[in-house]
Amino acid sequence: MKTANFTEFRKHAAEFLDEVEKGEVVRILRHGKAVADISPVRVEDKPSWKKTPPQLTLSGVSLSKAILQNRKDAAR
Repeated sequence: MKTANFTEFRKHAAEFLDEVEKGEVVRILRHGKAVADISPVRVEDKPSWKKTPPQLTLSGVSLSKAILQNRKDAAR
């Protein structure tokens, strides 16, 4: 993990972000205290609305077939 004070980060932000792209974590300090960690984005960090929903599978007769059969039975 690399550390940088805020002024150093501002002056060399592009270089620090290049390091983050390579997988490095950069800790930003202000007045000697840690205020932020900049880390690479993980693939699984997608928002929930962008994730593929689980596929639902049901066993048995499909609903449309059950309705058609019910109509046939009622017509008799």
